[in-house]
Amino acid sequence: MTITTLTRPTTTAIPLRSSLMALTAGVTWSLGAVTARTAHGMDAWQYLIWRSVGVIVVMGALAAWRGERSPFPRAFLAGWVMRVACLSLMLASVAFIYALKNTSAANAAFLASVTPLLAVVLARLFIGEHLTLVTIVSIAVAFAGLLVMVTADVGGGNAKGNVAALLSSLGFAGYSVCVRSEPRRDWGPVMPGYALMAIVLCSAVTLVNGRSLVPPMQDIGRAMLHGGVFIVAGTLLFNDASKHIPAVAMTVFAQTETVFVPLWIFLVLGERPATTSLVGGAIILTAVVGKAVFDARPPMRGKR
Repeated sequence: MTITTLTRPTTTAIPLRSSLMALTAGVTWSLGAVTARTAHGMDAWQYLIWRSVGVIVVMGALAAWRGERSPFPRAFLAGWVMRVACLSLMLASVAFIYALKNTSAANAAFLASVTPLLAVVLARLFIGEHLTLVTIVSIAVAFAGLLVMVTADVGGGNAKGNVAALLSSLGFAGYSVCVRSEPRRDWGPVMPGYALMAIVLCSAVTLVNGRSLVPPMQDIGRAMLHGGVFIVAGTLLFNDASKHIPAVAMTVFAQTETVFVPLWIFLVLGERPATTSLVGGAIILTAVVGKAVFDARPPMRGKR
């Protein structure tokens, strides 16, 4: 008699070094929330100008040190998908900094954390990826958490910031879909490319608003620290870790940024998150991390 049992195939262990690098990337990115909130002498548009300058200076210096060609031409001459990726990342960055300046840090972080779920929906619409039952349930749960957070803010003056946080999530999701569409492509030029776009856009808005392109030097220093150190270092760590970690695991590791943003703001500035923000954020994180964990489960297979 033949007996068939269901077992799970052995999965490849994730290197501890790569896991720590991915977790550190999220923590590094989260530090930018402190510099953004403490730059009181500049608005979101001015801050983004100098944060982008920091990104360009450091990325240019790294390219020169490595003896590589300038990445700027490739960002704009490498086809429309690369340009869409730059635009998507610019939207994500501009919207997130605007959210940090106009709503609570917890709301900005938690609402922006729905990126993986939005990415799945956009991937279904534009590149035909399958939409699973787990994904649909996760989206429904995340939407419930979103309602908890946003409904409590009605009349609280945070509507613009909350909308900006969701637009940031949409921008990151669009960038994720671009990367998924051509996974073997070098997407390195996107970072300086989107930074250059952000400088042009934010400079125009700043001038139209009648504000100076050169705010207080201490705030310029904070913004350049954010871009040149936190953004670049976090991204380099994340990119290196992604070579050894599956995408679903990276989705989980990336949530360290979401967790640490309100933590740093509380420890440094004493801003205590509202209860509804914590509850809604916990629901959203449960949906995102839960989907990643379910997706990471290897399929059942028959074994004699």
